Amino acid sequence: MNIESASRTGPRSLVADQHAISAEALRGPSYRRRTLVIFGIVSLVLLARCGGGTSQAPPPTPTISTISPNTAVADGAAFTLTINGTNFAPGSMVNFGGSTPVTTFVNSMQLTAAIPAGSIASTGTMAVTVINPAPGGTSNAINFTVTGGLNVPTISALFPSCAPAGEQFVDSVNNQLTVVGNNFVAGSVVRWNGSDRPTTGNGSINGLIAQISASDIAAAGTAAVTVFNPGPGGGNSNTSTFTITTGAVDPQSIAVDPTGKFAYVMNNGCVGGVGGYVSMYTINPATGALTSIAPPASTYGYGFYAGSVTVDSSGKFAYVTNSGDVYDYGDGADGNLAMYTIDASTGALTSTGTIDGNCPGLCFPSSVVVDPSGKFAYVANGNTPGSAGSVFMYTINSANGALTSTGSIATGTNPVFVAVDPAGKFAYVANSNSNDVSMYTINPTTGVLTSIGTIAAGTDPVSVVVDPSGKFAYVANSNSNDVSMYTINPTTGVLTSIGTIAAGTDPVSVVVDPSGKFAYVTNFSSNDISMYTINVTAGALTSIGTIATEQSPTSIAIHPSGKFAYVTNSASNDVSIYSIDGVTGALTLIGTIGT
Repeated sequence: MNIESASRTGPRSLVADQHAISAEALRGPSYRRRTLVIFGIVSLVLLARCGGGTSQAPPPTPTISTISPNTAVADGAAFTLTINGTNFAPGSMVNFGGSTPVTTFVNSMQLTAAIPAGSIASTGTMAVTVINPAPGGTSNAINFTVTGGLNVPTISALFPSCAPAGEQFVDSVNNQLTVVGNNFVAGSVVRWNGSDRPTTGNGSINGLIAQISASDIAAAGTAAVTVFNPGPGGGNSNTSTFTITTGAVDPQSIAVDPTGKFAYVMNNGCVGGVGGYVSMYTINPATGALTSIAPPASTYGYGFYAGSVTVDSSGKFAYVTNSGDVYDYGDGADGNLAMYTIDASTGALTSTGTIDGNCPGLCFPSSVVVDPSGKFAYVANGNTPGSAGSVFMYTINSANGALTSTGSIATGTNPVFVAVDPAGKFAYVANSNSNDVSMYTINPTTGVLTSIGTIAAGTDPVSVVVDPSGKFAYVANSNSNDVSMYTINPTTGVLTSIGTIAAGTDPVSVVVDPSGKFAYVTNFSSNDISMYTINVTAGALTSIGTIATEQSPTSIAIHPSGKFAYVTNSASNDVSIYSIDGVTGALTLIGTIGT
């Protein structure tokens, strides 16, 4: 076959085009397939560069529409939670109140989560969300509610609610913490900072007793107290706070020993709680400064209302009244009279026992005093507020300080304070509810009191003192905000009124300095001390002003040297220390120390 060649620039002849075999045909089908593959790859690259492509998008943000169930009872069993919604992915995780339970992917519209029992141990609201794998997002939140069952306990009060750090006993008597509340059952357990403590009932339907160890209160701080009830329908109670204080709280009374070396403060303990303590101090004879002897000594009983502390004339024994709680019926509710020996070198107290209350006998002791001879002690006993009271009389064992009762004698209504004149011939009792002072003579051999009548005072008399000469007596009247002044008949002991003088707001304690020239009154509600000079002939007081205290002063004592005064401040839990100007009687603050 003749084939004509075509010019490079001109068209081939018709004959040649019709019969020519193309180069592509000569290469065959395998070449064509390779060409198509290469063309496809190039096309994809070009499309990708132009913004095209078919890569998979990241998971979208999930949403939750419902959860099932949406409630549970506290301390219930583990369960499976179903989450319905949209945009769930194989790696989606459920967040249940901050925890991440095991999650199962069912499909893009449903997940399940295994919720352990521990996640619903307490009542509250849990937020449920779904988190998709990165770079996904977090869903909206749906609330899951853990409700209290019929047996979920609640705490309303702790008795006591505090204790001084380093004490052996949590409640001044033993290591029994009383927890009061509701829905307690046979298996209820008190927990201290989350740890179980041995628990028993206290004989009532709303009380538990937990054994708290000395190590639990060794250091100052707080402890979280809860009650746990077993299921079903049980769970954990609300949290109540127990405070371990650096010292004792709510100081009510202060006494200085006759040598001027030591001071003692009676503290009621926590407000609304139980357990009294005595804070002990050494006194710097040059500066009057107090140094704590820690920890405080237990009074082994309630300090629910104002109590008192006194030291005998020899400086060997101390006595403290615990008022008790007339609204309770448990151990210690009747109050007691605690007895101690004093270490002559250190001032530390050692308990020698208590005389426990026995209503309607000694059940509401409020004040204790020892006569100047050191042979007799007298305790004002209020019984219950508003009722007639009495004074209990005791002889003192000179070897060990033990008290032996010699009976009681009637007073006015609700006696709160008792004082003895410097000669030990007469005793006087302030009766707060009958607004008068009961007067007595003292048998020098037996210590037995004999009534010589009463005399009117102001409104709510709460403290009485006799000056060192034995010629005058002064009574602080807390509701009439004044001081009643009296002369004393040296033969009969009968008081004669010589008028009143204004004090601050709510005067609660009155003292006279050893020289008999100055008198001082603590004013509980105005947070100050009223200062007076005494007319040594007539006994009348003349005001020389006031000086501030800390919060809610309750008691004042004068150092035997007459150089220093000490004031207990119940709300600020400390003692204010003052120097006394020997010429003017004015007080100057030296400092304070905690109780």
